[in-house]
Amino acid sequence: MIPFLITLLTFVAMEGVAWLAHKYLMHGWLWVLHEDHHQKNPRAVLEKNDNFFLIFACPGILMLALGTFKPDMHLLFFSGLGITIYGFAYFMVHDVFIHQRIKWFTKTDNWYFRAIRRAHKMHHKHLYKEDGECFGMLWVPLKYFKEAKAK
Repeated sequence: MIPFLITLLTFVAMEGVAWLAHKYLMHGWLWVLHEDHHQKNPRAVLEKNDNFFLIFACPGILMLALGTFKPDMHLLFFSGLGITIYGFAYFMVHDVFIHQRIKWFTKTDNWYFRAIRRAHKMHHKHLYKEDGECFGMLWVPLKYFKEAKAK
């Protein structure tokens, strides 16, 4: 039960980590890597922004490794698992569903996903790092859920 709770709590906490990192790092001093995500080049297959995948995967990989190979740190494995599962969810929602970088889920019409997509669209209406909004991924401001439910 404890391993499951650690994994679940880490997964949930990662939404807060992602929000903070997006608002204060990506729209802050790491804008140099995130900028091309807001100002698209339609011919580009990869973006500098894709480096964040590697940056954010490192803590999860480290925790998975320490939890696997150091018996006294075995619970770290489950934190690493929560981070990894969140990373997969982020990829599926952000890159696959919202930005359609892989053409899956193209006809999804669910109130939750409509809210997520709308909030992300509002985030991308800002082309520069200032005046951003909607920095979360799996949980966005309530008004978007209300709008989506009303449709």
